Amino acid sequence: MNLLRAAATVSGLTLASRVTGLVRDLIISRVFGASAETDAFNVAFRLPNLLRRLFAEGAFQQAFVPILSEVRSREGDTRTRQLVDHVASALFWAVLAASVIGVLAAPVLVWLVASGLARDPAAFGLATLMTRWMFPYILFMSLVALSGGVLNTYRRFSVPAVTPVLLNLSFIACALWLAPHLSRPILALAVAVVAGGILQLSIQLPALASIGMLPRLGGVRAAFRDPAVRRILTLMVPALFAVSVAQLSIIINTNIASHLAVGSVTWLAFADRLMEFPTALLGVALGTVLLPSLSKANAEARHDEYSRMLDWGLRLTLLIALPAAVGLGLLAEGIIAVLFQGGRFAAHDVAQTAQALTGYALGLLGLIGVKILAPGFYARQDIRTPVKIAIVALLATQASNLVLVPLLAHAGLAVSVSAGALANATMLLVGLRRRGLYVPSAGWPVFIGKVLLALAVMAVVLWLGNRQVAWTAMQAEWPLRAALLAGLIGGSAAVYGAVLAMLGFRPRDFAVRTQ
Repeated sequence: MNLLRAAATVSGLTLASRVTGLVRDLIISRVFGASAETDAFNVAFRLPNLLRRLFAEGAFQQAFVPILSEVRSREGDTRTRQLVDHVASALFWAVLAASVIGVLAAPVLVWLVASGLARDPAAFGLATLMTRWMFPYILFMSLVALSGGVLNTYRRFSVPAVTPVLLNLSFIACALWLAPHLSRPILALAVAVVAGGILQLSIQLPALASIGMLPRLGGVRAAFRDPAVRRILTLMVPALFAVSVAQLSIIINTNIASHLAVGSVTWLAFADRLMEFPTALLGVALGTVLLPSLSKANAEARHDEYSRMLDWGLRLTLLIALPAAVGLGLLAEGIIAVLFQGGRFAAHDVAQTAQALTGYALGLLGLIGVKILAPGFYARQDIRTPVKIAIVALLATQASNLVLVPLLAHAGLAVSVSAGALANATMLLVGLRRRGLYVPSAGWPVFIGKVLLALAVMAVVLWLGNRQVAWTAMQAEWPLRAALLAGLIGGSAAVYGAVLAMLGFRPRDFAVRTQ
């Protein structure tokens, strides 16, 4: 399999998801603005989203994919089908129970995530109501994660990558057509979350059926008798700690933001979603492709190929993440103004969101690096090491908060996240090197020097162009403003690519094949 081609496929489909996500956020910003109600929605959505990452995309994927790859490689498809049935049954009943508990305990959970909302009883009550409406979302998304894990193991990357588009379309439809008919229009977004979960699961099922892996739900006892299921659970315990540490940092930051100026939660949420663009296009795409390939290489004891795949992922990360970080940092105000300014989203909101985006951009290399490096441990079914590293990263993040939030308010939270991500990625890299799991290939110093030279030229072009435009003052001239932003992005990217080409970089140099 050509890893570059597979990653490009996932990245391209993820781009469709992120573009529709930007359209979604553009519409939401104009319809609902940055207010106590949007803060309440973002808090409410964070709760099921947190558990989705905990149960589904996080701990579950980290434990499930390596063992599924091992079972398929050593025991064949019949045994793999049996394992999928058992895991689906165990996951369904466990997450269903968690959903019921979440609905009942919604007021306590909202207070834990954003106690600052209690200053406004109406906003707190709204967040509690929307939390109850949206909790079933994690049930659908857990099954979507299971389906995606199976499809990725069989190297069917397209359907899982395009699935998130459906959630964005659900948001867009509900914001435009359902919200005007409700007495509290913001509730349309809660409906959109549940509808999006149903749609995402529905598109996965035919894909599973086409490879003969459509799961059949059974009883809990039969599922837990399966030794492979018990191994997955054994791995999930430390994985839960690892994901919990990362999500705990998000909860703490959300709680702190809820005590700052009204709109802080929303400003951070919009900036975070823009950061998801490069992290998904590169980090998630590479991580999605690497984890099953690394797991297979580990199961077959192909250690040189294991290291070679990690090296390939790190080179692509450096090549793409650094210019993305510079672009987001220098063009933060322009990007926010073009995408979100208008309606109830004013110039003040643009400035505040841009500060948060710049803070996140500082740590983009770390945010993406973690998604490349952590699979190096997960593929070997070593989850304890990333847990320990994640705890240190959490402490670094919160230590930064103590210093930066009093100075920078909500933007300090974003900078602290960046500091924690960079610390996390650095420690993961050191851990892989010390264990001999990753041995850098020759030529890294020259590679880094060439990338930094191209990056410097690109940064100068961006800086000179950006200082000529008053982004928030051109609200009435949106087409011109959008054209200027597109020209700056396209022109700087062309300059970066041209310098790299002059320095001898060629796309074929990054093509790598695996068995």
